[in-house]
Amino acid sequence: MSLEKLVAALDECGRRGIKADLWLRDDDAVEPTPALDRLLDLCRGLSVPVTLAVIPEMTGNRLVQHLDASDIAQVAVHGWSHANYAGSGEKKQELGTHRELSLVLDELQSGLEKLHDLHGARFVPMLVPPWNRIEAAIVKKLADLGYRALSVFGPEKDTTPPCLNTHVDVIDWHGSRGGRDDDILFAETATRIMHTAEEGGTTGILTHHLVHDDNVWRFLRRLFEVTAEHPAARWRSSKELVDEISP
Repeated sequence: MSLEKLVAALDECGRRGIKADLWLRDDDAVEPTPALDRLLDLCRGLSVPVTLAVIPEMTGNRLVQHLDASDIAQVAVHGWSHANYAGSGEKKQELGTHRELSLVLDELQSGLEKLHDLHGARFVPMLVPPWNRIEAAIVKKLADLGYRALSVFGPEKDTTPPCLNTHVDVIDWHGSRGGRDDDILFAETATRIMHTAEEGGTTGILTHHLVHDDNVWRFLRRLFEVTAEHPAARWRSSKELVDEISP
């Protein structure tokens, strides 16, 4: 059972006297939905802070008022409109070279300012590119706009602003488009935790509440329960982690 691999990885962290830091990023939030409530309730019940990557153009006060009732969620910038500007046959991308750089940067500035003004202390100045894709020329300008971190999927690269990435994606985007197999997810999480034990860093879990099926909800509950009970596991907020990597 791959759940046992996860427990074994946490046990090893405990033997080394270190904490396995995990964080949760959930993409595509815009407004309150039953699926978002289910995620927030699950996180609140097991004390797992969640960072919602919110699409600025589409959101407003309804989400603000909804999140005001919870202290479990933080908000990051998910592009501007989550629109695809890539050509036919290309991978989807909003933050690419398909438009003038100045236009893209203006939108990212607007997104940062809008979500900061809406969410205040809940806001984290971190950019989450739609589809986890962004051109290097845009990354180089992010710090000038006021972004303190970049979050994509996969191993962190040496960038300015620094990366706070996710590493385990619960959705099978290229197959069923439902939840991936629990055993695979637990095994990937265990592997990442052992990597951080050697190299440092965090284990980022990536979710999309609007498309979760029963498999995903079951995996998340099991993951949260196991880590809540293990003294070597520690769920962190993105605000804390960004403060550490971008003082």
